[in-house]
Amino acid sequence: MTDTKKRCFVVMGFGTKTDYVNGRKLDLNKSYRLLIKPVVEAKGLECVRADEITHSGSIDVQMYQELLQADLVIADLSTANPNAIYELGVRHALRPFTTIVISEDKLIYPFDLNHILITSYKHLGDAIDYEEVERFRGALGKLIETVIHKEEPDSPVYTYLNSLIPPKIQEEIDLAINEISKTAEAPIQDKGKALSLIIQEAEDAIEKKDFLTAKTLFQTAVQLSSLSQGQKDLYLIHRLAFTTYKAALPDLVTSLYESLKLLESINLAHTNDPETVSSAGAIEKKLFECGERVSHLENSILYFQRSYYLLNNRYNGVNLALTLVYRATTSLSGTEHEKVADLIFAQRTWKRVLYLCERDLPIILEKEAIDKTRIDNGTKEGKELQEYYDAQKFWIAVNQAEASFGLGDFKAYHAHLENAKNIPHYGWMWDSFSDQLAKLESKMKTVGHLLDPAWKQPE
Repeated sequence: MTDTKKRCFVVMGFGTKTDYVNGRKLDLNKSYRLLIKPVVEAKGLECVRADEITHSGSIDVQMYQELLQADLVIADLSTANPNAIYELGVRHALRPFTTIVISEDKLIYPFDLNHILITSYKHLGDAIDYEEVERFRGALGKLIETVIHKEEPDSPVYTYLNSLIPPKIQEEIDLAINEISKTAEAPIQDKGKALSLIIQEAEDAIEKKDFLTAKTLFQTAVQLSSLSQGQKDLYLIHRLAFTTYKAALPDLVTSLYESLKLLESINLAHTNDPETVSSAGAIEKKLFECGERVSHLENSILYFQRSYYLLNNRYNGVNLALTLVYRATTSLSGTEHEKVADLIFAQRTWKRVLYLCERDLPIILEKEAIDKTRIDNGTKEGKELQEYYDAQKFWIAVNQAEASFGLGDFKAYHAHLENAKNIPHYGWMWDSFSDQLAKLESKMKTVGHLLDPAWKQPE
């Protein structure tokens, strides 16, 4: 490295990843942004993650250079990311010391990692408590101060093979690497940009409802990621599928089929990744709503069932209940008994949704109270935190309203509806809820009389 400033390379996934052992989804970008990068930079080191590397050639070459030459490597193994575990192994083989291993505290370690010191932090899935941020920043800062200056092996390779001599890159090897870089260049857009920048530009385009630009950027991100990982990144495929059908070009139905094909490319038929399955459920549901074959409804129910049972969450619950009501109005439920069965299953799901709302709301309110100092400090981070908590409270309120409506508890429905109106939210959020409720109302008017007591709106 030619820079005099010491460099830290962070090995971890990016975006939202699923831990397949426990089904939890973790926002790893928050781990990096809140727990790792500010601490590293506060210690005077340059901090870079793989998606922040500017791609002027083969990302594999650059990644291996970082693993060998970085003054410090921090490896976050959360979600048991196989790429992160592999890269940690490469680092341990190349450098005897200056490697730190961290993970969120619910990670179940493979047995081969039991003899490695792993510093853990508490991740809540979509957020990290302020107190935990402060605690872990302090712990990581002290660990960096200790590790960066010591020359005692933290690599098990050099611990057990204590006569092993670490490799060094010679000038002629550097020249060879440069030649490899030239021949490995990929003919893709924005190859001179860091992957993280491309993703951020795509997310910014989504905020502006410019889904076509976002789709194009995510296509580039998928290509870059595939070059570096040798496989498709699930998070990027999810975002590409989302922006594809949102762009609705050349028309909505065609874009929905294109999105479904993207999900099929990441093993949709057999995957246990709840985000993949949930996205497929939403796409199949939209295809049915657009008048496509009734088999899309059956697929949607199966996907929402899988993701609902995997995650036990509100989003998949309300969508599963709605698709069950849909089925009760189609030929898929050929008899009155089958229609009633679907409606009862939907009712049980709505009751579970109400339970999940009552479980989740106190947790959100407690986290918001803990973060009040950060929220009220007038910074951009404080504003983003408040928007996050408002969004969580809004979705809980409308989930309660929709479940109460489906159960025929109209008094509770109106109370939750008024609560939702008073929570700050974006217009698209209200439109999304209103659109789903209108569809539910239309179908319940058709089959609600089959229930005992009958579902009926008050005059």
